[in-house]
Amino acid sequence: MADKMEAEERAPPCEDAGPSEPASPRPGRLLIFKTLVDKFLEGLVEAGSYQRFARCYRKFYKTQPEITRSIYDQFVTQLHASINAEIQEIKDEGNLEALLDSLDKLESEAGNKPEPQWRPSGIPEEDLCSHLVPYLLQQREYLRRLLKEKQQENAGLAQSVLAGREKIEEMRREIEARRKAWQNLSQAQRELILSFQGSKEAMI
Repeated sequence: MADKMEAEERAPPCEDAGPSEPASPRPGRLLIFKTLVDKFLEGLVEAGSYQRFARCYRKFYKTQPEITRSIYDQFVTQLHASINAEIQEIKDEGNLEALLDSLDKLESEAGNKPEPQWRPSGIPEEDLCSHLVPYLLQQREYLRRLLKEKQQENAGLAQSVLAGREKIEEMRREIEARRKAWQNLSQAQRELILSFQGSKEAMI
């Protein structure tokens, strides 16, 4: 026991590990996508290896091994080109490269922000309120502005209606006055005609 303790005392102290190297930057999504496609093609070629291809055409392989190899190489090359062309078409139609780059940019910008990212508290009611309350307050403010605008618009329409009513009433009074004036004029004309007729009869 004493010998063991002495050996432990003579053993050199463990050196502290140096500072850890900074983590390498995470590869972009586009690079990951290309790597997955390459891995898929590699797995496809391994699944359809030359040995399996040769076994499928064993008689032809035994008689023409070089031509069989050439056919296999051409088949693999055309298969790669066809798959890459289809994948490129999908990328172009969906603007995949730009979308993946934008996701990388958003992730980078979010990682540079000092404020902590939101995490659920574990209480669904509180999480729901924390998300809904700002939205509901914003909607309430919007509805208040909209109500005020509608009230002002309705007040303007009410003023226009009152002004229209006053105009109509004024026109009605003017028409009534003209109608009475026309009646008085007609009555005077009739009386004048009757007086002329009476004078003519008296002269006869």
